[in-house]
Amino acid sequence: MLRSILAATLVAISAPALADPVKFAVTDIEGLEALQQEFAAFEEQLEESTGLDIELFPVSSRTSAVEAINQGHVDLILTGPAEYVVINSISDVEIVTAWQRPEYYAQIVVLADGPIDRVGDLKDKTVTFGSVGSTSQHLGPAQVLTDFGLAYGSDYDARIISRNVAAEALIRGDVHAIGMNAGHLRGIRAAFPDTAFKVVARGPDLPNDILVARDDLDDATVEAVRKAFVEDGDALMEAILAGEDNQKYLGGVFLPSIDDQAYDYVREMYATIGVDTNAFVGN
Repeated sequence: MLRSILAATLVAISAPALADPVKFAVTDIEGLEALQQEFAAFEEQLEESTGLDIELFPVSSRTSAVEAINQGHVDLILTGPAEYVVINSISDVEIVTAWQRPEYYAQIVVLADGPIDRVGDLKDKTVTFGSVGSTSQHLGPAQVLTDFGLAYGSDYDARIISRNVAAEALIRGDVHAIGMNAGHLRGIRAAFPDTAFKVVARGPDLPNDILVARDDLDDATVEAVRKAFVEDGDALMEAILAGEDNQKYLGGVFLPSIDDQAYDYVREMYATIGVDTNAFVGN
């Protein structure tokens, strides 16, 4: 009996400890069910491509994602450019890879047969923006107007209104323009097929979504994940596109070499609306 116990103890001591799973979060998806719907196939493929145990980690908000990575509860976070510059300001993170979104830019949309023909016509008019703090619905469109000479908060009346409600207000003539991205405009045109819309201004392509790792995640794990996106990118993209909301990445690529300075244009957006990058807009 003693010999059996001793043998079992020796086996337990000699067996390598199981590695903790690498926990993966996405800032714009709330709840585990939604996260699994969008990223379950990607989770499985990333495990196959890296040999690591990947675990989807749900967060309830951008703020909770930061708290989770600062406390070591999550290892990887996929986030948008506006969120990245804040996370990079208040957390120690390392860029792993960028996720390109084709046709990802901010634009100013008006009625095709309305009174607005150019950006200058929006002086003293009402412009609506979508989700507060969004790169392509709020910060980006505000920067587009600034780039064209209209100051945020003084040259026009800026309001935060959801897209479909804003479109209805635009059609009624209650507002004069809406800030949105190209995908949103396609959705608005589909939702209101009897109304013609046009773009009076658009900005440059926005910086990519970005995958970051907590700074103290071991180098071997970070390198394994980065290598997977380089060597197995097609399979990972196919898995990502299994999610309905992830169609925004269709036609995109993964970029493993990204300079933080690529996000300086987003930092300008924060300055434009008078907010520091040490907190999320709207929090």
